[in-house]
Amino acid sequence: MTTARSLAASPLHLGLGGSAVVQPEYTGMPHWYEAYGARSEADGAEGRLVTMHSFDADWTGWEMHPSGAEVVVCTSGNLTMLQELADGTVLSVRLGPGDYAINPPGVWHTADVSDAATALFITTGLGTEHRARDLLAPA
Repeated sequence: MTTARSLAASPLHLGLGGSAVVQPEYTGMPHWYEAYGARSEADGAEGRLVTMHSFDADWTGWEMHPSGAEVVVCTSGNLTMLQELADGTVLSVRLGPGDYAINPPGVWHTADVSDAATALFITTGLGTEHRARDLLAPA
């Protein structure tokens, strides 16, 4: 039987063979992602983590997914995805409700949020890396 769940509180793993596995309560802490990696490692780069997050400020870091593309769907508000290419060029993609952007594999990305926004993320989490963002300097 199906149970309604909050995607923000209980992310979903889409795995091999069309499986969908509810994940433990999301904490946002690095150990949550490490444990997710251990739980889903058998699916390799084909597994996808589906999450939803709300933001009221610019992201404080950059992230990069080396094993696959990430789809970001804005569901409310507005956000601007910033993508840093290998040559250092930064592309800017503004998203409103219903718009999506694709962060290609290996491309560092972050987001600016003008007021408040919520987005759905479909991510190949395998090998995700993070780095700090200097919010005082332009991206």
